[in-house]
Amino acid sequence: MKIISSKEMAKIEAKAVLQGSMEKDFMEEAGRQVALIAHAYIERNDLIKHVVLLCGKGNNAGDAYAAGIYLLNMGYSVDALQLMPFKECSALCQMNQTRFFNEGGLVREILSVNDLALPINGLILDGIFGTGFKGQISEPISSIIFKVNHSKLPVIAIDIPSGLNGETGEACAQTIIAKETAFLCFPKPGFFLNDGWNYIGKLRYVDFGLPFKAVKEAKADLYMIEFNIAKALMPDIKPNRNKYEAGFVAALAGSKGMSGAAILSSLSALSAGSGIVKLYYPENMQNELSAAPFELIKIPYADTDHKMLIEGLNKANAVFIGPGLGIDDNTVNLFKKILPKLTRPCVIDADALNILSAYKIALPKETILTPHKGEMERLLKSKTKQKLDQEFIAKCETFAKKMKVTLILKGGPTFIFFPEDPIHINITGDPGMATAGSGDVLTGLLASLLSQKLSCEAAAIVGTFLHGIAGESAAYEKGSYCMIASDIIRHFPNAFKALS
Repeated sequence: MKIISSKEMAKIEAKAVLQGSMEKDFMEEAGRQVALIAHAYIERNDLIKHVVLLCGKGNNAGDAYAAGIYLLNMGYSVDALQLMPFKECSALCQMNQTRFFNEGGLVREILSVNDLALPINGLILDGIFGTGFKGQISEPISSIIFKVNHSKLPVIAIDIPSGLNGETGEACAQTIIAKETAFLCFPKPGFFLNDGWNYIGKLRYVDFGLPFKAVKEAKADLYMIEFNIAKALMPDIKPNRNKYEAGFVAALAGSKGMSGAAILSSLSALSAGSGIVKLYYPENMQNELSAAPFELIKIPYADTDHKMLIEGLNKANAVFIGPGLGIDDNTVNLFKKILPKLTRPCVIDADALNILSAYKIALPKETILTPHKGEMERLLKSKTKQKLDQEFIAKCETFAKKMKVTLILKGGPTFIFFPEDPIHINITGDPGMATAGSGDVLTGLLASLLSQKLSCEAAAIVGTFLHGIAGESAAYEKGSYCMIASDIIRHFPNAFKALS
């Protein structure tokens, strides 16, 4: 799905109107779908059928009033809090406010935070500011948002949480914290940059009737991965395959005291469908690997076994290197000797990334790098911490194109950069995945998908999507506070079943 700027959105909407579409029809359909999203949230969470509309003066408020009309007709009690004078409102906002009132909706003008009285149950629809908002929020709206955020009432934002910059993702001192954001046709860049991810909640798509031609012509530099795209890229299963055809992964991972990372990534590769996984590990850590799964083939090596390692790794369909590898001098020397000789698709993570950031080493032709933000800063030779802004994202894209690698910038959300294609963003996942070993699980999963004949680009899209769904499933069972990395692997079956 395309991610487009508010300026581009305004441009294609205006063009559609010139070609015969009606702006009031867009608003009517947006309101209808937002009402359905609100209704579904209330039903899922067993809330009372009461909705409060927070209304500014623009068309975002008009959408809120349109949603309010549908909710009234569905049997809801709906109150509208008009936060700006009626005479300042857009024509469509005024029209829908009048319709809302005539349908029996209650409209209260709120000119001070002291006038604000919120219910103890129900739902709030945020229609204060739209995606074109920039700058700071003045009083009394700033204090009203503060009170809303501390009311513990769930908020669904219409198109974007009020106070969030749709282009940069920068948030005002007081910005609506939404449980869900019902975005209109296209997500906006600010959802994913800087502070945006902390405010938008779950994303819900609203098709408000924009003509297909306008959607097709919209220009985008970013794309959000959709379920149907990930599903279409899933590897095929041949009925008469053998274990090698199912996917053969070889791993160079682990070091003294760091066996867990090697076990997690190897178990992940096995659990993601590979028929055989061989782990090459330093010969001094046999006892530490006693807890490894029975299905894992373990092969010790000495620091001088360069030829054996190169031959062994190149027999596989795909390779991963890095989890728990260590960065001592012997390991660095081994890595320098082996990496340029690899001919198989390769996933490079963890300690291997730190070695790459310190030394110039030739990479295999098909390579996926999986840094988190700190590792990416080291790869870019940044001397200071970077914001997750347009400038940093542009640097990552330039790096991927220059190095001719697929680059997965892990986080919430995850950005994927390709040697040729535009940037993709994966939005699946849960905050509970911010736990030691979660990245190792992704590494094994990616290598498994490569071994099943997916390209680096396809493996990155499918792998991050599956990893996120498994994390969501684990969090649903154990809660975001309590899940650990191995829980993600245990929930692979749910993720794979969802896509297959």
